Amino acid sequence: MALEIERCVACRPGSPEITAQETANLLPQIPDWSIIVDDNGQRLLERQFTFRNFIKPMEFANLIVGVSEQQRHHPRIMVEWGKLTVSWSTYAIGGLHRNDFIMASKTDSLFDGFQ
Repeated sequence: MALEIERCVACRPGSPEITAQETANLLPQIPDWSIIVDDNGQRLLERQFTFRNFIKPMEFANLIVGVSEQQRHHPRIMVEWGKLTVSWSTYAIGGLHRNDFIMASKTDSLFDGFQ
């Protein structure tokens, strides 16, 4: 099933992080995303989107907020002039879950329709 049509499931502390094999299978479906480690040692999916002004990244951020609320899964978003950085991680488990890959794919679809 395509990630972008899946729905997020509720995660609670103790839910398992995504396995290395699952990561290897899912990452090719979101090729513009990278796995990074933040200052707290938590793995995140991250992508930077570029724009030609400041208002467009703000508009795009608001689209992401709408989908995030529907899925009850929320990203870290940083807006700067000409760019927007989105990071997905599941804070309840301190790492990556399938939900993060689903939301990265949904974010890509939003961006494709936004252009």
